[in-house]
Amino acid sequence: MRQTRRTTMERQTTMTRRLATRHEAMRGTALLNFIMVALLVVTIVFIGILYYLADASLVQQLGDTASHSVEFIGLALDTRLIYVLTAFALIVLLLLLARQQRTINVRLQGNQSQMLETEEQNRRNQEAILRLLDEMGDLAEGDLTVQASVTEDITGAIADSINYAIEALRDLVSTINKTSVSIAAAAQETRMVTEQLAAASENQANQIDNSSKTVLQMANSMDDVSRKMASSAEVAEKSVSIAHEGAQRVRRTIQGMDVIREHIQETSKRIKRLGESSQEIGDIVALINDIADQTNILALNAAIQASAAGEAGRGFAVVADEIQRLAERSGSATKRIETLVKTIQADTNEAVISMEKSTSEVVNGAGLAEKAGEALQEIESVSARLAELISSISGAAAQVTDMTSKVSTAMISINEITGQTSQSTVITAASVAKLDQLAQELRQSVAGFRLPDQADSLI
Repeated sequence: MRQTRRTTMERQTTMTRRLATRHEAMRGTALLNFIMVALLVVTIVFIGILYYLADASLVQQLGDTASHSVEFIGLALDTRLIYVLTAFALIVLLLLLARQQRTINVRLQGNQSQMLETEEQNRRNQEAILRLLDEMGDLAEGDLTVQASVTEDITGAIADSINYAIEALRDLVSTINKTSVSIAAAAQETRMVTEQLAAASENQANQIDNSSKTVLQMANSMDDVSRKMASSAEVAEKSVSIAHEGAQRVRRTIQGMDVIREHIQETSKRIKRLGESSQEIGDIVALINDIADQTNILALNAAIQASAAGEAGRGFAVVADEIQRLAERSGSATKRIETLVKTIQADTNEAVISMEKSTSEVVNGAGLAEKAGEALQEIESVSARLAELISSISGAAAQVTDMTSKVSTAMISINEITGQTSQSTVITAASVAKLDQLAQELRQSVAGFRLPDQADSLI
């Protein structure tokens, strides 16, 4: 805090020195301007003297010279004009320097007032900072009841932030105090955990006793299961023999069914061929119909030609020739139809024979299926007996499974309880040590702070 005060005073002193240096620099500038003005005045006086002397010399020369030439008079006028212009320029420069001097004087007066205001502002800021540091003196000693004064000067925002930080620190210390209460509650929970550990140990002993009884019951049940399994083995052997015979008969049935399937496939092929032949027959019939139509037309044309030709029988001859050709085509088509009809008949006969064979095979298959049914009936009877035995075995197995599950569950519970007991013991020891350490740290951390509630109790 003392270091802060020293730093603040050093900054204010530095600022005052900078203002004084600037003021001195402006004074030096004003003095330099005054010297320049004096030099200008001296220069103007010197030029005036020279002008006077030059004018006297010119007058004397004019008096001595008899010619009074025009060139000499012009030279004298030019010399005077130069002197006048030089004097005018010097006067203008003098006026500019006077104006600049006036501006510098005004700035000097403004800087003096600004420096006074700055010094006054620095003094007020220094007083505000010292006041804030004095108010915060108790805070460094752990007193959280202090409250910084929030003013309109430079330290107002700082004081507001400090008050906010003090309030947060109060909340933190209060939270730490509440945590101490929570630690006490945690110690109580630790005692409860210890009691639960004792109860768990007792429960573990009881479950171990129950597990031993369950194991004995499971052994008795396993003996009963072994006896029933022996009877099941004999029945299973007979079932295997009967099932083997039934499998053979079923295999024969399957073979017969395969033969039937082959014949049916062959029959379907031949029927397909019959369908294709029928399609060709349809095409040929359509062709015959076409030929018949054309024949009728040609016959009509021939009749017309015959009635109208007279000697022009040549046209009729052509028509007759065409009719003959159509007749030949019709005959050829008729032969093809006959051939196809024969083929269809042959295929039909073969299909009939094949279907008869299929029927015979189906009859044989039915016999085999009947025998297979008898074998299956025997298998069903044996399976019924097996089902009864298996049901009994299943019941016993279910009991064994249930007992085994109980044993497994009991063992798992024993292991879990044992693990929980061990873990709880370790956690309890660590928790007690940590609680002790935290209690000490908390007491040490909040021992140096004083809250508003504590200040009221002291009052």
